[in-house]
Amino acid sequence: MDESAIRRALTRIAHEIVEKNKGIEGCVLVGIRTRGIYLARRVAERILEIEGQPVEVGELDITRYRDDRPQPSEPSPRIGELPFPIQDKRIILFDDVLYTGRTIRAALDALMDCGRPQSIQLAVLVDRGHRELPIRPDYVGKNVPTSRQEQIEVRLLECDGTDGVAIIHPAESER
Repeated sequence: MDESAIRRALTRIAHEIVEKNKGIEGCVLVGIRTRGIYLARRVAERILEIEGQPVEVGELDITRYRDDRPQPSEPSPRIGELPFPIQDKRIILFDDVLYTGRTIRAALDALMDCGRPQSIQLAVLVDRGHRELPIRPDYVGKNVPTSRQEQIEVRLLECDGTDGVAIIHPAESER
């Protein structure tokens, strides 16, 4: 995906969110750190253009909720904190790539520690398959079938200086 493909995918996701939720009343967008937050902010901008009213955006750090990565020696002081209450809200959770589902499982645990939302919907820029947990996204920018040996690299202007999505093949990563 190049910059324009990402822009079109996020615009489509914004329209789908508005349509599925019959507007944005009671909705909040939550991005999983790091790239999920930038995707959530971009979709919030598009929803503002579509609906003419802002939607709140929060950032979720799920580091201590991961079961498949080593824990940092000092936890982030912002873990599990959102700038708004999520009680009885419709949460649209954003991540860049959906793979095994473990990141999303950790995010669900973190969200539940913040309160009890009315519902949680999942939006991802790329769904690459290979799920290990029964998790399915509600909104997908692009389905990209991959092998387990391949990786998906998402680059966003806000943190990488450019927009793009690429499949990294094992031979390329060894160079």
